[in-house]
Amino acid sequence: MDSKKPAFAFRETPRQMPSRIPLELRRSGDWSELYGRFGEAEAKHQASRCLDCGNPYCSWKCPLHNYIPNWLELAREGRIFEAAALAHETNPLPEVCGRVCPQDRLCEGSCTLNDGFGAVTIGAVEKYITDRALADGWRPDLSKVVATGRRVAVIGAGPAGLSCADRLARVGIEAVVFDRYEQIGGLLHFGIPNFKLEKSVLATRREVLEGMGVRFRLGVEIGRDIGLDDLLSQFDAVFLGLGSYRYTDGGLPGQDLKGVLPALPFLVHNGRLVHGDDEAHGKPIAGWEDRVALPDLHGKRVVVLGGGDTGMDCVRSAVRLGAARVTCAYRRDEANMPGSAREVANAREEGVQFLFNRQPLALLGDDGEVTGVRVAETRLGAPDAQGRRNAEIVPCSESVLAADVVIIAFGFQPDPPQWLSAHGIELESNGRIRVAQPTPGCGSRRAPATAALPFQTTNPRVFAGGDGVRGADLVVTAAYEGREAAAGIARLLLG
Repeated sequence: MDSKKPAFAFRETPRQMPSRIPLELRRSGDWSELYGRFGEAEAKHQASRCLDCGNPYCSWKCPLHNYIPNWLELAREGRIFEAAALAHETNPLPEVCGRVCPQDRLCEGSCTLNDGFGAVTIGAVEKYITDRALADGWRPDLSKVVATGRRVAVIGAGPAGLSCADRLARVGIEAVVFDRYEQIGGLLHFGIPNFKLEKSVLATRREVLEGMGVRFRLGVEIGRDIGLDDLLSQFDAVFLGLGSYRYTDGGLPGQDLKGVLPALPFLVHNGRLVHGDDEAHGKPIAGWEDRVALPDLHGKRVVVLGGGDTGMDCVRSAVRLGAARVTCAYRRDEANMPGSAREVANAREEGVQFLFNRQPLALLGDDGEVTGVRVAETRLGAPDAQGRRNAEIVPCSESVLAADVVIIAFGFQPDPPQWLSAHGIELESNGRIRVAQPTPGCGSRRAPATAALPFQTTNPRVFAGGDGVRGADLVVTAAYEGREAAAGIARLLLG
């Protein structure tokens, strides 16, 4: 065990992030993960900066309420296997969250040291702990788990489904995960670019889950290849981790022009190409079935509409695809952007231009091809129902942004399949699946009369969580809901 932690390590050791891919490589098309990995000495030094607050704000701000100070101290002491085991007690996907969570808005943003000294680099240390432990052979210890003979079908291999399967395996319930895609991860695999999450990370997580007894049936679509009624007859319960794939288009005139792309099909199809899927060159683009090829962005003027994390993924992908100029237009100011401040900083460093307080009004075209976006300047007015100030258009402030390609990244909504209603699964008025328990950050949600367990739907044998319940949100909140839904399933099946 290492010596006692210095009392003022946060003063002696400045905040540090892992080294990054050089800027010139990013601009020339390098898709590798932007941030490297800490070495052992670096991880120990950064972990030693933690104050071990009596009431750790970092843990409270994390939707999973991870035991952050505890596993930071274990990492400082070099007890990596113990740190990994503790991280997994609350988080089924720590190596993913360490990479893609907006730590600046969650744990690190709430760190006591964030005011003046620089927050502890919690995400990078979490990534180090899990990567190092898994590489050295650590695996979850299920030696004391007794098989119960119970079986649960998990629909969706995204973060909610994977988290649910992990928790079920830990209490002896067999989980079989179904997904229409050919790889696990959902949008972790196909929607998040490699420069944020290398796909080898998901391959390792699949190997870990299969070692825990989780089974995967990939390339299987519920409602087409197998019905929910079949699953209910073969399994004791079902979990729905359906995600949100229907994009919000904003109703802008000109959206049918050539060169106008929805964000998600753009990211998914480009991700397939980056991953070396040669067949993707001739496959229809999911959600955009009339096209089989992405436009060549090399030398083009690209405008991305929307300021969330998906928008940042799009602008940074466009840079790597050789666009001559990439612009992000957002209707509010920078302080009100929903995306991670760190992602915005990375995008700006890579050459992306940001136009704040710009409301898109219409897409303009010539001979069927997009040529620009008509926008108006905005100012912030009164807060909306969620407390965010509305963007109000400034009169006589219209202008045109020249564009060869426009990518719409206004967000996504659940697209519930028709077969839900046939099995007594009710929806909210906005299309989200109704579940029994309120979820953090969403306000109170009316509980179904027939349900009393966490994330139970109006069909008592069906549970749900993730984006299909709360709308498009963070990976960490989906992991939380999958974890808590598994607890509800265990109570239903095991008492």
